[in-house]
Amino acid sequence: MKDARGLAVSTSSANALEHFEAGLTQFHTYTGDPLATMQQALQADPEFALAHLFNAFAMYTASEKRYLPAVRESLATASALRAKMNSRERDLLDAAELLTAGKWHDASRALDSILIEYPRDALAIQTAHLMDFFQGDALNLRNRISRVLPHWSEQTPGYSYILGMHAFGLEECNQYPEAERAARRALELQPRDGWAVHAVAHVMEMQGRIAEGIEWLQSRESDWAPDNMFAPHNWWHLALFNMDLGNFDTALDLFDQKLMGPQTDMILVLLDATALLWRLQLEGVDVGDRYERVADVWAAKLDEEAGFYAFNDVHAMMSFAATGRTDEVARLRRAMLSAAKGNETNAAMTREVGLPLADALAAFAKNRHAEAIDAIESVRDTANRFGGSHAQRDLLTLTLIDASIHAGDQRRARHYIAERQTHKPTAWSERLHARSGRAGHAFNRSSGVDSRAAVEAQTRVVSLQT
Repeated sequence: MKDARGLAVSTSSANALEHFEAGLTQFHTYTGDPLATMQQALQADPEFALAHLFNAFAMYTASEKRYLPAVRESLATASALRAKMNSRERDLLDAAELLTAGKWHDASRALDSILIEYPRDALAIQTAHLMDFFQGDALNLRNRISRVLPHWSEQTPGYSYILGMHAFGLEECNQYPEAERAARRALELQPRDGWAVHAVAHVMEMQGRIAEGIEWLQSRESDWAPDNMFAPHNWWHLALFNMDLGNFDTALDLFDQKLMGPQTDMILVLLDATALLWRLQLEGVDVGDRYERVADVWAAKLDEEAGFYAFNDVHAMMSFAATGRTDEVARLRRAMLSAAKGNETNAAMTREVGLPLADALAAFAKNRHAEAIDAIESVRDTANRFGGSHAQRDLLTLTLIDASIHAGDQRRARHYIAERQTHKPTAWSERLHARSGRAGHAFNRSSGVDSRAAVEAQTRVVSLQT
């Protein structure tokens, strides 16, 4: 039999294949429960190897160590069926085994080799795309899709989702007009594509189109929420847009209503909750006991998840540092040091980016600002190596600016503020500039000007300008 894109599959059950296609669409749209749907495929054909492989890829790309036992179980079942697989499915099995061994770069190459022969393998494409994201590989977020795109058309089932992935890759390569065109076309074909909605939100974030970004997400809310696993991340983007305009109460409401709750048990949601609170605290917002609750969730995951993925570890460290949990800070750092000794992809991520940033955040929380500045500057420009997007990694620059202001190093602060103002001349950038100016007056002890009066005068000027 062949799937909807003309690729041979090792099942003779039309019912199993129908459920496989339904689960694949759920994977593309982040709606429903694709694992439950795939279970229906396996009930129709327990020896449908591709369904077992789907389960392994879908669970692994959640980026949580707790799913590894289930991933390995799915792969063991698939491996026992190796003789019944076709060559593409065997290659997918090999790629999945590389992933579970922690060899992400090798797995990405293996997936790309599959796409050379089978450029319409939608499962391989999406898995590779997500792993490119986790590795911070912006070039392949774009180019891996570029290489297969000529083999797809509007008549190919699932084309809109491939176009949405390409849009995000274009955005991460700073091709904003091209990214927006691709995403909007994807949404014309399939309005329920939360990833494509997200790509446009990223474009607007990077271009400083703040009010437009709020309108964009709110106007399309029925397309990406509520029955969408990706919705919390889009809520996070909406919170960031509101933060830029100084609508901090709205950002806190979004945290309370959309991020904090049962969904916070998912690390992909926990990351956003953690990073939002850190930004709010940098802006001087009282977050109440929210960070304590977030740190509680991270602490419950510490024994199992620490050292698995550096990007997650840095966010866990953020929560522990912000709440003064010295024991958890020490335990997490030991786990990261142990992880850094390995030869897996995450070991290099941890050595090169994760540990310096974890130390920077811990130092910042202890008001050791010079130490935080040095650690962040050492990796800021190469931090893509541990994953995330430009928008997510912006937190590093915001922290660096704040550390510089607190250290009295206003020239350094304005150095990085100038970069931000050039690329995103938004209200947030202006607030940072004003804050640096006020602090500059306060730290000036040799000008003969009363520092308190200078700060008050500057504050009045900023208030009038606002």
